[in-house]
Amino acid sequence: MKILVIGSGGREHAIIRRLAADHPAPELHAAPGNPGIAQLATCHDTATSDLDAQVRLARELQPDLVVIGPEAPLVAGAADRLREAGLTVFGPSAAAAVLEGSKSWAKEIMAAAGVPTAASVTVTGLEQLEAGLDRVNPLGDVPFVVKADGLAAGKGVVVTEDRAAAIVHAEAVLTAGGQVVLEEYLDGPEVSLFCVSDGTRVVPLAPAQDFKRALDEDEGPNTGGMGAYSPLPWAPAGLTEEVLETVARPTIAELAARGIPFTGVLYCGLALTSRGMRVVEFNARFGDPETQVVLERLTSPFAPLLLAAARGELTEDVELSWSEDAAVAVVVASAGYPAATRSGDPITGIEACEARGAHVIHAGTAAADDALVSAGGRVLSVVATGADLEQARARALAATEEIVLEGSHHRTDIARRAAAAALTAPGASEETA
Repeated sequence: MKILVIGSGGREHAIIRRLAADHPAPELHAAPGNPGIAQLATCHDTATSDLDAQVRLARELQPDLVVIGPEAPLVAGAADRLREAGLTVFGPSAAAAVLEGSKSWAKEIMAAAGVPTAASVTVTGLEQLEAGLDRVNPLGDVPFVVKADGLAAGKGVVVTEDRAAAIVHAEAVLTAGGQVVLEEYLDGPEVSLFCVSDGTRVVPLAPAQDFKRALDEDEGPNTGGMGAYSPLPWAPAGLTEEVLETVARPTIAELAARGIPFTGVLYCGLALTSRGMRVVEFNARFGDPETQVVLERLTSPFAPLLLAAARGELTEDVELSWSEDAAVAVVVASAGYPAATRSGDPITGIEACEARGAHVIHAGTAAADDALVSAGGRVLSVVATGADLEQARARALAATEEIVLEGSHHRTDIARRAAAAALTAPGASEETA
């Protein structure tokens, strides 16, 4: 099998790494890829945003499957363009990807499908802002949750107890011509669940939890994700089946009923609140850095699963197999992330890192004069496994210390509470979901 993966980040490196572990391993190509991906696949100098070039490359390669990693090309219609060219594609159409591209439209779909989510108000003008905040935060309830309606690379959300800060963020989005979604705050731990769909049927992967804040103890601004772990020993028994029945299947069915079949990964971002499970957000692709830990634990063949979904041939009773080991990913971010970030700094220590039993996923890296340098905000993910979360996180953190990147930072508390059995959720049991 020949597979072309579109993208250049950590998510795409993790996907390619897992595909390379299939038996037999497929012939792998990436566009544009990155230095880490280049160790496993043939990389092509084709920009993620250049849909015309992607179609030309795919016609030249004639892959059996094209996997589109990032959200921006999906929202721009990359899957549509490739399908029109006769390719088999894993990734939703532009119409279906609006589920991620517009939070307000996602709310409409959830309401129609009866999917539980946070109460919200969509604000399109400054004059609606104060009243909108009063509606979703009555009686001075805090925190305030303000979300940019469109794509924001995981950084368009502000959660704050400071009403003035909430207003400043909302005004910045509105003044720039966007709209915002104001939401009630959802208490309880968050869970990420990837659901593979062929437009009709749905197959779930293993749950994970990621960490959005930049600093330890969930301090600092929101980011695209600073680490993740799987499995979730604290999660309620039957969580995955509950998500399938109340969230994923109703959403896929609602889209299909509207003539918008969703083929790809429906990322369900969830909060397990005191009032029950609620959807925080949908994404139309694999999440980063959750992909790194979920695929690290997957032992079933990966390429056949993606191909079956792309062909509309998923079998819902398929039982995927998973390693009993835990996996933890720690993200190494460049100086200044998530605000203004710095690029071009040399990166060393990867060999020493991997000698400690971890592996390194490249996200924001580039080759310059035979050296590896930073080229983005989230530069690397260090992924390690262990018999339990405590062992996996200890290995990941020890290996991360070997990475040398001037000004970089990483969180040291990834999976700490879960490993210490200090994290609980309403209805949780000792069983893993």
